[in-house]
Formats: sequence, structure tokens, C-alpha cells
Amino acid sequence: MQIGNRQFDTDRHKHTYVMGILNVTPDSFSDGGKYNHMDQALYHVEEMIGDGMDILDIGGESTRPGYELLSDEEEIARVTPTIEKVKSRFDIPVSLDTYKSKVAQAGIDAGADLINDIWGLKYDDQMAKVIANSQLPCCLMHNRDNTNYQSFMQDVAADLAETIQIAERAGIADNKIILDPGVGFGKTYEQNLQVINNLESLHVFGYPLLLGTSRKSVIGLTLDVPVTERVEGTIATSVLAVMKKCVFVRVHDVKENARAIRMTEAILNA
Repeated sequence: MQIGNRQFDTDRHKHTYVMGILNVTPDSFSDGGKYNHMDQALYHVEEMIGDGMDILDIGGESTRPGYELLSDEEEIARVTPTIEKVKSRFDIPVSLDTYKSKVAQAGIDAGADLINDIWGLKYDDQMAKVIANSQLPCCLMHNRDNTNYQSFMQDVAADLAETIQIAERAGIADNKIILDPGVGFGKTYEQNLQVINNLESLHVFGYPLLLGTSRKSVIGLTLDVPVTERVEGTIATSVLAVMKKCVFVRVHDVKENARAIRMTEAILNA
């Protein structure tokens, strides 16, 4: 899969790539306000590249529980200058984390290489068309506004199948789609653990998988630790992602997770 100027080997599940998180928000659940100023943001990007990041994911709206919905204009004002600056200064593919078509279009115009939609094309009915017209790759996440499942993993798969149908109808090419099981979204604590444990069942669709668990509540609740102490728990899920042939993990702590992935792959390839 081509993302930006880089080719990612997504077909054979030989390697798990690291997507680093940059939140340019004052209220993100784990690093709110920390990279809210351009100099701090760019320094952190440089740091993550040095630590082994393969793709940068920029987000302008917090999606933590109880988050405040931003206007399109406000979100655009946060993300587009950052995308432009990063693209001019660094040679790294850039993903834009948004579920709004106007923000996505502004991000594409600013130079984004991938659109990461936490609502799997179901929030904004123009999103699929915007992505299709751009011919950019996209990451489409499982999400719903309730936790009322009849048969959990089957229902997750059915929801993702709907997302894939929307993508296909809009003309998004098969080789441009990444799927994300949506840990922390529309799921109870037990269901979050279950979806991580059953990642391999989602290979049925034939698309590369991205796992995003970094510092999330499922780790906090399991280990009974605050958001600042969830690195080890995140690493455990990254190791599992390698073992279950996920092509990408999305993390805050790039160095630690990239090292754990390299070690796991060395063992599995021995």
C-alpha cells in the first residue's frame, strides 16, 4: 500500500508498522495541551521519527469520553497548519484523524496522505466521496453509539461489512482500505478485551488491520493505573498485534512499542 511517498508491505503481514499520535488539542485524554503549540508539536514529531515512527497521525479533536464537539472551522484551523508544517519539514507520511468530510478535504488540500475515520464512513455521508475523489488510502474504524450486541464478534464483523460496502459504493479502491477494530469505541471493558483477543477473525475481510489501544481505558481498568502509567499495558497489546498479524499499531509511546515489535518479530522469524 502506497501512503505518501512510502510503500508499506501490507499483503504478507511480515511487519507491523508504527503510527505515532500527535494530538493538537487542548483536551486530549492522555496528552491534552502538551503539543498544542507548533514548536512543541514539531519537536515531538522529530522525536517520534527518531524513535522509529512510520506514519504520523494528526488529530485536532479529542475523542475521549464526554468530549466536546468542535466546529469544522475550528478543527481545520488546528490541523491544517500542522499538516503543512510537518510535510514541509519532515519526510514522513501523514494521516489525518477526522470523521468530518470538510475537515478531511481541508487536510487533503494541506497535504495529508491518509484519512483515519473513527466512524467508518457512517458519521458524515460525504466522507466516502471525499476519500474516493482524493484517491488516498483510509483507515476505517468500527464504531457504534451503543454496546447492544447480540453476538459480539459477529456483530462487529457485520458493522465493518457495512463500512466496506459504503467505501465500495463510493469508489474507494480495495487496496486503499485499512480496518481498525475500534478498541475503546462502542464497547464495554469486557468487549474491548474480547476484540483484541479475536483480532485474527477480522482477517476474513482481506484488509490490513490497525490496532489502536494506546493508553486507553481498557489498559487503565485492567492494571488499575492512571493514563500516565499505561506504557507497559500498551506494549503488551502491540506484541499481540504482531502475533495476530496486524499491519499497524497506533501509539503515543513510539520508542517503547517499536522496540517491542522488533523483538517480537525477531523471535517469531527465528
